[in-house]
Amino acid sequence: MLLRRTNLLPARRTKLLAACLGALLLASGCDRGDHPRNIGRPAPQFALSDGTNSVDLSKLRGHVVLVNLWASWCAPCVDELPSLLALQHQLPGVTVIAISMDQDDDAYRTFLKRNHVDLLTIRDPEARINALYGTVQIPETYAIDRNGILRRKFVSAQDWTSPEIVDYLHRLGA
Repeated sequence: MLLRRTNLLPARRTKLLAACLGALLLASGCDRGDHPRNIGRPAPQFALSDGTNSVDLSKLRGHVVLVNLWASWCAPCVDELPSLLALQHQLPGVTVIAISMDQDDDAYRTFLKRNHVDLLTIRDPEARINALYGTVQIPETYAIDRNGILRRKFVSAQDWTSPEIVDYLHRLGA
């Protein structure tokens, strides 16, 4: 029995080491941090239509834009929604584009009505914009300046009416 344990111990260590190395490789490649490689570069351009709403990011040049990637079933996304709505009303110079990866159109539209969402929302069930921006976990929001340059990535739910964020958006020209 002791011989078996000593033989299993190296195998367990090897599996644990492989799992840890795999996790490190995934974490280093996912760009989840708030300073992705494309900060300071032109924001990835997209045009998207869901049958109800359409958006073409290139037509928003001259505006400060927040691209918010979310879903109605995402608890942190729902938690930040009231402050995102408040920000849109507080800073009309900021264009918020809320791109949902909801699969179910009816559930998405019901959520919007129930929560009185009155900002530009569009459904992207294939998560094409998430892939374009390198988003692997929602919510994430990207701040784009008036010149179309990606300036910041906000990871996780935010209090969009916090003085720090409002001041930051004012500095971008909002």
